Amino acid sequence: MHVLTINLPLARKLTPPRRSTSKKGDNGTILVAGGSRFYHGAPLLASMAALRSGTDLVYTAVPRSIIVEVRSFSPAIIALPLPDDRFTVGAANRLAAMLPKKPDAAAIGMGMSLANPEAMIALIRKLKDLKTKILLDASALIPEVLGEIKNTNTVVTPHAGEYRRLFGQDPGTTEKDRISNVQAMAREYGITILLKGPTDVVSDGKQVGINKTHNCAMTVGGTGDVLSGLTAGLLPKMEPFEASLLAVYFNGLAGNLTFKRVGLHMTAEDLVDDLPQAMKKFDVIIK
Repeated sequence: MHVLTINLPLARKLTPPRRSTSKKGDNGTILVAGGSRFYHGAPLLASMAALRSGTDLVYTAVPRSIIVEVRSFSPAIIALPLPDDRFTVGAANRLAAMLPKKPDAAAIGMGMSLANPEAMIALIRKLKDLKTKILLDASALIPEVLGEIKNTNTVVTPHAGEYRRLFGQDPGTTEKDRISNVQAMAREYGITILLKGPTDVVSDGKQVGINKTHNCAMTVGGTGDVLSGLTAGLLPKMEPFEASLLAVYFNGLAGNLTFKRVGLHMTAEDLVDDLPQAMKKFDVIIK
């Protein structure tokens, strides 16, 4: 089995160029749906990371109870209020109806309080109808979704505990076992899996890549939300495997820059702030 290790030369090769003549919308429209009364920060971090990835527009759907906090965080956020604190089938229907335009990709689940599996299934079905690429994280990683996302362009981004909940088995403790298990599950379900850990493992069932670019300060809450938003921001321009592998590398590069600045005292906001510095050396503009 050939395993790619993401590094600077490979990242340069994978990074998509931007046309000098591009207009608003050409570089991606992203939906972020998540948050709850207790967790308003998760969808914000994902949304800001998606914007920092170079995407053009981000719509952030959160419960009405936290809409003021979300809107006041940044003028760059386009906030969509959902009717319930918990995500319901009604909220899924409402969200689909209020979208100003079709999103190219969606990051779902960060900080979300899910009322029942049917609500997540309803949202996934509506996004599939729109031909939107889907990323599922956190509360969206439940076994009931597997039938809906099978053989799609969906990305799932679990840590080890979420992997067990989603697939009903442990990913393993050794690097070799984690690579083998992730590839097997990705092949079985026809999706891309990004397993977060000391060595990040990414597979679409055919290709396998690993990332070791990060540091121990990145255990702080919110870094996974940043990764999800960053991955979603790259999805409109890339295949899911390449977007996931590049995103986890950029996330690690930014984390290392933050570590140099503040050591073990970083927050996820620091990580978002360092994303442009980490990514700009890979920028390419073409005619």
